[in-house]
Amino acid sequence: MSSQPSGNKREIAAAEVISLIDLVNYQEGAVVSRTIVHRPTGTVTLFAFDEGQGLSEHTAPFDALAHVLEGEAEITVSGKPLPTKAGGAVLMPAQQPHALKAVTRFKMLLTMIRSA
Repeated sequence: MSSQPSGNKREIAAAEVISLIDLVNYQEGAVVSRTIVHRPTGTVTLFAFDEGQGLSEHTAPFDALAHVLEGEAEITVSGKPLPTKAGGAVLMPAQQPHALKAVTRFKMLLTMIRSA
């Protein structure tokens, strides 16, 4: 697989069909991530969460869209739990506290959008 002009060898190749789910693997008791697009205006990162794993509550300076590709997660935004299954997506607004927890093993695509 070739890399983008940025030189990041972990990025996906341009103008090729890929299987997102196959680009990141589960690890027992862990959260695994792989950034597949990194630009000054935003990033796209794949995650694989083992069952019971998660990201503790935090805030981000930019909007983030979490799209569950496989499995089931509970995404909490500003204290509101949002059960999310494969095919579902949640917009986590900038500056609002959010957290994620794997109800089952799950994979997601996270798109961070940087704006002024």
